[in-house]
Amino acid sequence: MDNRHPLCEAGEMTVQAILFDLDDTLMVDEAISLSAMKETARLAAKIHGVEVARFLADARQLSRSLWNDNPCLAYCAGIGITAEECLWGNFTGDAPDLIALRVWALDFRRRLFDSILRQQGVPDDDGTLAVEFFRARRRLQRLMPDAKETLARLKPAFKIGLLTNGAPDLQREKIAASGLAGFFDAIVVSGELGIGKPKPEIFHHLLGKLDVPPGAAVMVGNSLARDVAGARAAGIARTVWIKVPGSEEFAETTPDHTIVGLRELPPLFLGSGNR
Repeated sequence: MDNRHPLCEAGEMTVQAILFDLDDTLMVDEAISLSAMKETARLAAKIHGVEVARFLADARQLSRSLWNDNPCLAYCAGIGITAEECLWGNFTGDAPDLIALRVWALDFRRRLFDSILRQQGVPDDDGTLAVEFFRARRRLQRLMPDAKETLARLKPAFKIGLLTNGAPDLQREKIAASGLAGFFDAIVVSGELGIGKPKPEIFHHLLGKLDVPPGAAVMVGNSLARDVAGARAAGIARTVWIKVPGSEEFAETTPDHTIVGLRELPPLFLGSGNR
């Protein structure tokens, strides 16, 4: 028996599916990477006597500089891989782009932490700091507030899809760690297709897996440029921007709804009897 909720309308079409982004929408991302770097800085202070605040400032500056020289930059931009992810992703796979990125990322980690230490007069790192970040970033992973509860409330009424940019193995690892996989009727990872948000094709690919037309779907994400503008270009009926304090991304587009927490989402799309 289909118990999808019949009352929520988007334009003239009933909403059948809600699509979610992953990073900083359902799982904390930027704040966790910062916490992992802080733990790494504290270890560097303990081992080498460096200043934590200076370590963190240099990490930001040097990471940007090294990232801009990344020969895989176009590939990373196309499917949505960040510099922070290159500090802890394995990038497994046989695709030439993944092989090239895997090799570069290992060198990137070594060069970054060596360079940070040299700024404070320490000759180099023996790999300890790179391993600390790699482990801390995994250990500190957590869900966004109310992520599981929100999906549990929406699941009986709508098909639920996940659309995430990133490397195949890293995004799949995050999904497994989240404990949320069972809520999704379909999952699409940009790195598995070779295209990423905001391209309309990736939205259409997920909608095809869900067997839902664009006009009967809603997109929820933290990026105006990728999630909101991309969904609009794909013809998706409504967009919801989750405005994450401290990591807001602005673009020349206006979402249909703006929320600051996932608990605000179910009342937008469920009838009063389901609130």
